[in-house]
Amino acid sequence: MELQELESLLADGEDERLDFKEARTHFDFEKLVDYCVAFANEGGGRLILGVTDAKPHQVVGTTAFQEPARTAAGIMERLHLKVEVERVMHPNGAVLVVTVPGRPIGVPIHYRGTYWMRAGDSLVPMTPDQIKKILDEAQPDFSAQMVPNGTLHDLDPTAIALLRGAWRRKSGNENIANSDDEQLLSDLELVVEGKVTYAALVLVGASQGLNRHLPQAEVIFEYRSREESLPYQQRKEYRQGFLTYQADLWDTVNLRNEVHQYQEGLFMREIPTFNESVVREAILNAVCHRDYRFPESIFIRQFPSKLEIISPGGFPPGVDAENILWRQSPRNRRIAEVLAKCGFVERSGQGANRMYEESVRESKPLPDYSGTDDFQVFLTISGEVQDAQFLRFLEEVGSQTLSSFNTVDLLVLSLVYQEKPIPPKFQDRLPRLCNLGLVERIGRGKGTKYILGRKFHQYLGRGGTYTRRRGLDRETNKELLLRHIRDSRRTGADFGSLQEVLPALSRGQIKTLLSELKRDGRIQVVGRTRSARWFPGDHKSASS
Repeated sequence: MELQELESLLADGEDERLDFKEARTHFDFEKLVDYCVAFANEGGGRLILGVTDAKPHQVVGTTAFQEPARTAAGIMERLHLKVEVERVMHPNGAVLVVTVPGRPIGVPIHYRGTYWMRAGDSLVPMTPDQIKKILDEAQPDFSAQMVPNGTLHDLDPTAIALLRGAWRRKSGNENIANSDDEQLLSDLELVVEGKVTYAALVLVGASQGLNRHLPQAEVIFEYRSREESLPYQQRKEYRQGFLTYQADLWDTVNLRNEVHQYQEGLFMREIPTFNESVVREAILNAVCHRDYRFPESIFIRQFPSKLEIISPGGFPPGVDAENILWRQSPRNRRIAEVLAKCGFVERSGQGANRMYEESVRESKPLPDYSGTDDFQVFLTISGEVQDAQFLRFLEEVGSQTLSSFNTVDLLVLSLVYQEKPIPPKFQDRLPRLCNLGLVERIGRGKGTKYILGRKFHQYLGRGGTYTRRRGLDRETNKELLLRHIRDSRRTGADFGSLQEVLPALSRGQIKTLLSELKRDGRIQVVGRTRSARWFPGDHKSASS
C-alpha cells in the first residue's frame, strides 16, 4: 500500500470494509484471525493496526506482528485464505495493514466453530438466518429451471426467428437456418426434453406466456426532462421476449440523445451524451443478472444527461462495485450462455469492461453503482464529458496505442489525471505507462506520486503547469523538512529524524534539499557527519 492511499483511507474513515485499531504494542493473534473471519464473511476488507479508533483517526504506530509474512502464513494455516499482511511506514510510525479477501460463494467462514461478523467495533457470531443466506447463494441457475405447465405456445415465433438469425451470424453455421424451432431451442438448451425453461421465456417468450408464468420479466422505460420532475414525458412497458424489444429500447433512448461537439483544430469531434455500447451493455447486464424470483420489473429512467438502470435482486453472490471488472458470477447462466452464443454478450464479462473503457475514452464519469443494496442494482450512467482536454489528450495518444491498453490502463490514466490514489491491484500497469511517457513518477518508495507526463502538458500548451507541478512537490518536501527542524529547534534535528519525515526519498535527495534550504538561509547546521544537527536559520545559538 502506498502512503498516499493510507492517507486517503484515514480521511475517509471506517466503513463496512475498513476497521482501525490502535494496538500500539500488541494485538492478540487469535483476535486477528477472528477479524479476518468476519471480514471474509462480509465480502472482504482491511484491518489497520496502529491507528486510533476514535475520530479523527490518527497514526500512532504499532510494534505488533513484526514479521508480516509469518503472520500471513499463520492465518493461511488456520483459515485457508490468502490474507495479505504488510507494514506501511508513516511519519508518525509504522502501521500494519491486513487485507482480507471475500469468502467463496455459498461458503461461510468459521474459526474454532464460530462464524464471526462485525457489529460496530465488536465481533459477534452470525445468526442461523445469516448463515443460511450465505449457504443459499449456491442455488441452481433459476433461468435453466423448467416452467411448470409451460409449452412452446408460450413462445413468440418472431422472437425465435430473431434468435435463429443472430446465432447463425455469430456461429457462421448455415445449417442453423434449416432446423425447426423446437430443435433450435433444444440445441440452445432453452427447451430441455420438450419442456420450456425460464430462459426461453425471458429471451423469446410471447406476451401471453410471460403474463401467465413470469410477469416480472419486464422492462419499464421512462423519460423525464428534469430530475426533480415527478411526471414522466414518455413511458414504455416491454413485457415480451427480450430479443423482440432490445433494438426498440435503444432507439427510444437514442431519440433524445443529444450530440456534443468539440473543436480540435480544423476538425470537429461529435460525442453523444449516451454511448450506444455502454447503454446496451448495461441493459444486457440487467437482463442477464437480475433476480427473477423478485416480483419487481427492471426500470430504465432517462434524463437529459444521465440514465438510471434499476434491476431487482442486488449483485450476484460474490460480486460488488469494487470487483465487478474481475469477479464473474452470472446469476442466470443459461440466459448469459445463449446471449453469448448469439453475439450479444461476452462470456468472459467484457461487457462491464467495455462500459468502463468507453467512459474513460470519452472523459465521462465511470459507471456509478453507489445506489446498490441487497435488493436492487442501481446503476447511473452519466453522459457529461468531464474534461474535453483529457479527451483530446487520449486522441493524441493515438488509436493504435489505446487499442493495446486494457481496462486497467485506461482507469489508471483517468485516476492519475484526477490526482486520485492508484489502488495496489492497478500499480503493475504504471511502469508501462511511464515507459510510454504518458505518466511520470515523482519521488520514490512509499511516498511515490504520479502525474500525467510532459506530453500531456505540452500538447495542451501547458508546459509551465507541468514545471510548476513538479516544482510544487519539491517545495512541499522542503517545507516538511523545515517544519520538523523548527519543531526541533531546542535540540536540533538529526538526519535520521529527517529521513522519517520523507521516507520516500533517498539519502542523497534529502541532502540536496537541505543544501538548498541552507543556501537560502532558512536553516543552519551544527556539527558534521552523524553528529550534525539542523536548526532554523534564525536560531541564535547555532553556527555553521
